[in-house]
Amino acid sequence: MLQLRPSCEHCNTPLPPASTEAFICSFECTFCEACATGLLGNVCPNCGGGFTPRPIRPATNWKNGNFLGANPATEKVTYKPVDLAAHAALMTAMAGLPPERR
Repeated sequence: MLQLRPSCEHCNTPLPPASTEAFICSFECTFCEACATGLLGNVCPNCGGGFTPRPIRPATNWKNGNFLGANPATEKVTYKPVDLAAHAALMTAMAGLPPERR
């Protein structure tokens, strides 16, 4: 199950569980939309993968206890600002490859 990290790893912008501004890669690295799609150019600085909007976990127990109350978001903050020079080199090495081909 997704951790639902509480903030952007780069700029530390709060990303509560119901945020539509949260983007994740396949390793759950979490960034705000501005960082993921703008600053980072849809390239995860940690793994090189692409980003997708993070799903919203239901707040209501609609079925079988699968909801935010029984499975809360993590409170552990992962704050590690991106080295933008190293990220630029990573993007250059990828030469514009789309996420599904990385």
